[in-house]
Amino acid sequence: MKSNQHYGMVLPISEEIDTQKYRQTGEDFYSKIVRISDALKDNADHFENFKDILRYMRFLPAGRVQNAMGSVRETTAYNCFVSGVIEDSMDSIMSKATEAAETMRRGGGIGYDFSRIRPRGEMIKSLESKASGPVSFMQIFDAVCQTIASSGHRRGAQMGVLRVDHPDIERFITAKHNENFLTGFNISVGITDEFMDCLQKHKKFPLRYNGKVYEEIDPVALWDMIMRSTWDWAEPGVLFIDTIQKMNNLYYCEDIEATNPCGEQPLPPYGACLLGSFNLVKYVDVEAKRFNFDQFQRDIPVVVRAMDNVIDRTIYPLEQQKVEAESKRRMGLGVTALANALEMCGKPYASTAFTRLANKIFKTLRDGCYAASSDLAREKGSFPLFDKQKYIKGGFVKTLSPYVREKIEKNGIRNSHLLSIAPTGTISLTADNVSSGIEPPFALFYDRTIQQFNGHQIERVEDYAYRRGVASRTANEISAKEHVDILALASRYMDSAVSKTCNVGDDVTYDEFKDLYLTAWKLGAKGITTFRAAGKRYGILNEVTDEEPKAEACYIDPNTGQKECE
Repeated sequence: MKSNQHYGMVLPISEEIDTQKYRQTGEDFYSKIVRISDALKDNADHFENFKDILRYMRFLPAGRVQNAMGSVRETTAYNCFVSGVIEDSMDSIMSKATEAAETMRRGGGIGYDFSRIRPRGEMIKSLESKASGPVSFMQIFDAVCQTIASSGHRRGAQMGVLRVDHPDIERFITAKHNENFLTGFNISVGITDEFMDCLQKHKKFPLRYNGKVYEEIDPVALWDMIMRSTWDWAEPGVLFIDTIQKMNNLYYCEDIEATNPCGEQPLPPYGACLLGSFNLVKYVDVEAKRFNFDQFQRDIPVVVRAMDNVIDRTIYPLEQQKVEAESKRRMGLGVTALANALEMCGKPYASTAFTRLANKIFKTLRDGCYAASSDLAREKGSFPLFDKQKYIKGGFVKTLSPYVREKIEKNGIRNSHLLSIAPTGTISLTADNVSSGIEPPFALFYDRTIQQFNGHQIERVEDYAYRRGVASRTANEISAKEHVDILALASRYMDSAVSKTCNVGDDVTYDEFKDLYLTAWKLGAKGITTFRAAGKRYGILNEVTDEEPKAEACYIDPNTGQKECE
């Protein structure tokens, strides 16, 4: 095919960041590729095929995979984790805080569900005192995160989740209406179908703990509190936890109550993120404006085989995380540069033609990954907790093409989950600034200042497609509804979840903003994140901060529009 491919990256900023973050001392780009390919190969042919994919950047393993595999340093290839269950006892809370310290010390972000902690004011009979509630205990985990960051370790972002029916939900919603409380956390409310049903029917909604109803509240007022907080402060996020569980391939052996910090990986206790993204611009025939599905389909099995090997060849901060990963072998393969690739094929972002081609790409990825994993199971065996009769009845598995389901019934499947769309901010920048994940470009270019011995220099960083003569639609030129439509489209094809930021311009009213969340739920999304530049949080992001290292939650970079957690 006539392609826009080149060997490695071209932009100075891409070379610089790749060198800083993902290469060993003295490594060049090619040496890094050889190291990773060698660490993940099954045989000589697999080594050559995977090396070819990596050196032409058709697939971008997550940063931790690039940094860890084959490294002389002992680091984990997993970016993020979900905590073990936090029970309502001091022993449980403190033991999970200790585990969190070890995980963050090794660079991992963590998600937690705090819903099992008794509400504020509840009597503790053994102490004859009253409970302080889940929000107060979140401060312990925040302090651990701040301490790890101040000691110079890579910052690990955190996600705190509380169910919408917990009696302390209002305190949780407003916890971050400031600049200095729980700064190491993103927070999300776990929304249930029961709540959404009560909301639509204007029916009283019970707040309960351990089976006891504390009060019945107006769901419209509570929803407005969540929405108003998100409108002004960009938090809390929303997770549709019943949708997550209904579509979970392992509905029969695990419960999911939290996600990783960016929300694209709903995970069980001690679950971990193993991520990577196909770089779609590398499959575009520029002159013909055509997507090369043949190459894409050939690459998928090579990548699935390599990423499956990560599970057995990396280290884990905790033994429980190792047991969890090896018993289910989940991974999250997705895409990046969707906007750039399809715009280079002549399909404007969110247009009918764009949606049609994106559908085909996502379906090819979904079926290709599952078919490859099933073929791998025939060779290496299915994941240990595979139950064919139950697995094949899963809500998501039923959406697979018939030939794939037949393969699974015959061979089993190597990996419980295979698909996820991550933010990919940093790895997309190392790939010559392709558009991140399924996001449109935030801007066609931006300027960065480079400090040098003789002063500073301004370097313009241009969008990948823009440098090739394609002026794509940017995030602020796309309506909020179009953002949600693309989120919903991608969500249908991902067995985990999708990280997608829905930009909300000044022309969007508050009522329209609230409708985005209701629409996302109705369309089957597992969560939704919005970014509103006019909100109060935007000003905080632009203030000058201290030089001392400090833990901060994931945020939207106001200059690049990328979701950052590191």
